[in-house]
Amino acid sequence: MIIDLLIEFYKNRLSLFLKIVGFILGIWLLGMIFSKESRDDFITIKFPNIDHPSWIHLFDGSTTEGWRAYNGDSLPKKWKIQDGILTFSTDSKLEKDLQGGGDIIYYLEEFENFHLYLEWKLPEGGNSGVFYHLKEGFNTPYEVGPEYQLLDDDGWEKINNATLTESQKAGADYAMYSPNENKYLNPAGEWNSSVIRFMYRNGRYTVEHRLNGKKILSFVPWSEDWYKRKSESKWKNAEKYGSFKKGYIGLQDHDSPLWFRNIKIRKL
Repeated sequence: MIIDLLIEFYKNRLSLFLKIVGFILGIWLLGMIFSKESRDDFITIKFPNIDHPSWIHLFDGSTTEGWRAYNGDSLPKKWKIQDGILTFSTDSKLEKDLQGGGDIIYYLEEFENFHLYLEWKLPEGGNSGVFYHLKEGFNTPYEVGPEYQLLDDDGWEKINNATLTESQKAGADYAMYSPNENKYLNPAGEWNSSVIRFMYRNGRYTVEHRLNGKKILSFVPWSEDWYKRKSESKWKNAEKYGSFKKGYIGLQDHDSPLWFRNIKIRKL
């Protein structure tokens, strides 16, 4: 009888073990489903409320209406739609040979508190950025508008033989706030998704950055910490940097090919 009880005991233990193994294998198989081939669709689906009717499409793949050069009258010729993608066609340049000048804005409306979503892709060493609260009349967008940095981190450092600080890498509030350990950047040539949320809640402003569905930083603009960082950064002599609470959305030309899709915004 004791032997029978022992056999039954170990049979139950074995059954439990097999269930646990089956569960782990199931999770692993789900991970395999979302392989490189399906990752593009996963990026789009992953973020909640992306198809909510309150979204305003800044670029929907069919027209560049609403976009023009910063301080300009028309869209620079290098910006085109190719296969439903907003594309900036140029030859990549090293940082020391930078020319730029092809920055664009969505000029039909200025935004105050918002939730901005977009998908982007860069070549090896590619560099760009997303500006918000932009005002025109300045020499460059970056001296006035905060920038969500878009970058192929490793490729840029390799090609330019230089080392960047974390606040200069992808997902950063450029030269101000660095991404945290949640950051996951897809390799050059693959799509990434980004979110900027500029919110006013409970009597204070908050900015949040997301990359590929993960929250990677947040900060309080115009706080004591914000002004301290500004005074110690490259913006210390940029009097109007980050000073506006409403403005245009902009995309940066930093002398590398660029690809954007699904650019949309929701007012908060």
